[in-house]
Amino acid sequence: MLRFVLVAVAALAALPAFAQTQSGNLAKATFAAGCFWCTEEAFDKVPGVVSTTSGYMGGSVKNPSYEQVSSGRTGHTEVLQVVYDPAKVSYERLLEQFWVNHDPTVTNRQFCDAGSQYRPAIFHHTEEQKRLAEASKAKWEKAKPFKQPILTPIEPAREFYPAEEYHQDYYKKNPLQYKFYVTGCGRYARLDELWGKLRK
Repeated sequence: MLRFVLVAVAALAALPAFAQTQSGNLAKATFAAGCFWCTEEAFDKVPGVVSTTSGYMGGSVKNPSYEQVSSGRTGHTEVLQVVYDPAKVSYERLLEQFWVNHDPTVTNRQFCDAGSQYRPAIFHHTEEQKRLAEASKAKWEKAKPFKQPILTPIEPAREFYPAEEYHQDYYKKNPLQYKFYVTGCGRYARLDELWGKLRK
């Protein structure tokens, strides 16, 4: 896998995982859209997003490592946990960002990354998030600019485990390696093919 080459270098400088904290009137959202490096870049661009944390969700192993998750045997998928200010950005806006930044026509893979650890999903934390996610999915099922069915599931959020420190802000810390990965994986080419001008 292309990303393993990059991870092997980054892991040498890994620091202990950290926990995401939030306070005040901030809210939390969790999305799986394949590689969490790329998902983080997409959501960091959204005004009103306070912080983003790459991590793992949906599996049966407690405190899994990247090596464990990447084996595909823990049941986890790579996710991004987003802390945002509802006074500045709505959950509906985050959902829009999610849809146009992943391939909803496949399961157990995203772009060049194959395996259940890359499966896309919306993990809702409240009944209101579930309702809005379902409405958003229904909207895209009618308005989608591609012929394939939308397969991305909507699931209850489960325990979130932050990924190792070297995964956090990877696209900022390692811009050249990140560009090599994204280009080689064909992520943006496929997103443009699926969503076209809707991504602009």
